[in-house]
Amino acid sequence: MERERLGSRLGFILLSAGCAIGVGNVWKFPWLCGQNGGGAFVVLYIFFLIILGLPAMTMEFAVGRASRASIVGIYPKLAKAGTKWHWHGLVALAGNIILMGFYTVVSGWMLYYFYATLKGDFSTMGSEELGKAFGALCSDPVTLIVSMVVIIVLGFFVLSFSLQGGLERVTKVMMIALLVIMVALAVKGFTMEGSKEGLSFYLIPDFSKLTWPVVVSAMNQAFFTLSLGMGSMAIFGSYMSKDRSLMGESVNVMFLDTFVAIVAGLIIFPTCFTYGIEPGAGPSLIFVTLPNIFNNMAGGRIWGSLFFLFMAFAAFSTVLAVFETILSAIRELTGWDRKKASLVCCIGIILIALPAALGFNLLSNIHPFGGETNIMDLEDFLVSNLILPLGSLVFVLFCTRSKSFGWDKYIEEANTGKGLKVRNWMRWYCSYILPVIIVVIFIIGIVNFFNK
Repeated sequence: MERERLGSRLGFILLSAGCAIGVGNVWKFPWLCGQNGGGAFVVLYIFFLIILGLPAMTMEFAVGRASRASIVGIYPKLAKAGTKWHWHGLVALAGNIILMGFYTVVSGWMLYYFYATLKGDFSTMGSEELGKAFGALCSDPVTLIVSMVVIIVLGFFVLSFSLQGGLERVTKVMMIALLVIMVALAVKGFTMEGSKEGLSFYLIPDFSKLTWPVVVSAMNQAFFTLSLGMGSMAIFGSYMSKDRSLMGESVNVMFLDTFVAIVAGLIIFPTCFTYGIEPGAGPSLIFVTLPNIFNNMAGGRIWGSLFFLFMAFAAFSTVLAVFETILSAIRELTGWDRKKASLVCCIGIILIALPAALGFNLLSNIHPFGGETNIMDLEDFLVSNLILPLGSLVFVLFCTRSKSFGWDKYIEEANTGKGLKVRNWMRWYCSYILPVIIVVIFIIGIVNFFNK
């Protein structure tokens, strides 16, 4: 099967950034920032992106481009025969499938809220009614499943075409539209009465607010925001040319991902300070607080619709990227063409996503971790707390210590082409310090999960 290639450098950057840019950027980042002191959290977040995200992303791109294979084909091509590295490929594929088992449901929420806001369903509701509206959505299996199915069918329909004619073309249009909408919403935020206070809180660091929990929160968000560890970046690395070095391209992707996260805050914080809303309000900020604010804002229905369209685009960009990771692996394992693989994967992901959708209603009696936890909590735990950090650790070890690939082959691949280069002095840090930090993040994640 001939390996497809992306048509342009812009396509590669937007696809990779689209994978990283998701609900975590535009939903979780602002409220985490609000809970952790504002500007000081932002500074720490960027610092950890550079020392954690940049080298890990460069490594994942490198093994993808060196192998020209999917996540299940990387290790058979690059690792020495008889080694067990290939087990990570299978676990990573399972992780991507589990991720789409609940992320497509979340993406369906965004799509539904765009539709309902555009239609004016929320325009007469107060905060209490809006809270009940989100509860009613989760309690309605039909609406949840329909929204989820629309996302899945649309995603695999796009991927059923060629790489350049389907995924690359649609992602370019969608990501450019997302950025335009974000800038328009941010400009609107600058005109609000509370913009000065909101932007001061957000952009001016107050290091007196730095505590160990703030440091840990910034480190976790920086690590997980780039979607590293399950091969999604590797697959786009496998589609790129040898014209550009990989550290330079990683910087570009990381910059775009960070830009979206920062601009999301420029939208939300002026709004919160104008209407006296606690900026660290948590997930309810998106589905209850902001819709209530839009109802009291001139032209609020338009701005609300644009906001949820932006959220839907951010979620769908990740869906497309992870679907491509799954599709590429299934095609490599079976030899199927894009259309057949897309059809089979579409049906499979719909079936796999049903438990998460039903976990809020028909299967709400299932509590994997006790209390009010549901099936989505279990799936999120498996991906976020286990597969992502341990997968990143495997990529780092494979690129720094494996006799099959190792530092010399990694640096040769990463430095091929024009742009920023990986330097040999980075070897000690990447070989010893970076793995320790990832293990610490993994342990903290497990401890925090079971102690919350």
